[in-house]
Amino acid sequence: MTSEAMQISLSTQPADARWGEKASLSANEQGFTIHLPETAALGIIQRAARKIDGQGIKHVKLVGEGWDLETSWAFWQGYRAPKGKRTVEWAPLEEAQCKALDLRLKVVDWVRDTINLPAEDLGPEQLATRAVDLLHDVGGNAISYRITKGEDLRDQNYIGLHTVGRGSERQPVLLALDFNPTGNPDAPVFACLVGKGITFDSGGYSLKPSGFMDSMKSDMGGAALVTGALALAIAQGLTRRVKLYLCCADNMVSGNAFRLGDILRYRNGKTVEVMNTDAEGRLVLADGLIDASAQAPQWIIDCATLTGTAKTALGNDYHALFSFDDAFAERLLTSAKQENEPFWRLPLEAFHRSQLPSSFAELNNVAGAAHSAGASTAAAFLSHFVSSYQKGWLHIDCSATYRKGAVEQWATGATGLGVRTLANLLLSESE
Repeated sequence: MTSEAMQISLSTQPADARWGEKASLSANEQGFTIHLPETAALGIIQRAARKIDGQGIKHVKLVGEGWDLETSWAFWQGYRAPKGKRTVEWAPLEEAQCKALDLRLKVVDWVRDTINLPAEDLGPEQLATRAVDLLHDVGGNAISYRITKGEDLRDQNYIGLHTVGRGSERQPVLLALDFNPTGNPDAPVFACLVGKGITFDSGGYSLKPSGFMDSMKSDMGGAALVTGALALAIAQGLTRRVKLYLCCADNMVSGNAFRLGDILRYRNGKTVEVMNTDAEGRLVLADGLIDASAQAPQWIIDCATLTGTAKTALGNDYHALFSFDDAFAERLLTSAKQENEPFWRLPLEAFHRSQLPSSFAELNNVAGAAHSAGASTAAAFLSHFVSSYQKGWLHIDCSATYRKGAVEQWATGATGLGVRTLANLLLSESE
């Protein structure tokens, strides 16, 4: 038997004093009313939705005036949670807004669901095939792809991905996917997206403590984000050629796992000494960035849950942005503002590229002891694998991907933040 929907309405009038000074939520026999201030209304709606869900109400109907695409989406962002089913009867929207809401529900929820999956259910190959399924669904015949895995990665000299993933019984995987709506195999590549897809990160021999390992099923958040962004852009009419590279692996401890002091020799001639096996994301991304650079695209964007230091700086509230290209970084921040998503630029300078000293190789995979800007030096490490890193390259350290515990505006788990910003950025240049 279907439960009767609880009605949710919006009001610009303050709540009755009995609900408390400046209360954002009140109730009567008809349902709940969310009281909106003159500013920050979307955040108020999201937090109110979280409170409604917290009361165990799993079936709601949005009624009255004020419900549009953005207010409806803000409600869903707060109302949604990873456990149990929730039903929303949406307020009537214009056709274009209704279509946009449906696309967000399909794609962003795919991202959140994928990140929330247990590592047992989502290995490297499953992540790659889920991405292919989503993108083929929206891109149809314009999608082609290649999956390379296991020993074939070593044979083709994907040294970072093979080295990190070889310690797991589940093979590492590289997904190289081409969205080419032109139908011309010689069409130039407009953008390359590269995602870190570590489906579980134990830290390897630089073992994480349990308190830091329990959320490491989400270490593939960068791969999910770029996949969702491309899917949303395609569904919204992307007309330019984009290639996607997902670098998928488990980082595990075993007799075959890589060790501290190992030296990796990449296809672009760079050598890297491993001094921390928990700094593995940059090692797998390097392979994807080499492939992306070979396409000579206008843009390269990589996304990764790369460092704890970015999260220390920004919490779970902002994605950290790094770039040597001020104009490109500003385009991304403008896109983020348009989509009401939180990004914050952190420092990346030429001197960070020299803060990865090694006695035995050209680079260390972690910064020297005298250099504590861990997120910046991690970005600088990646720049060594981007042939034209000074122009057209963005690195996003996905601090806002996943929350270990519920807060007033988010349930526990994945947020889906960043998908809309990147999709909007791709579309802003689409012909």
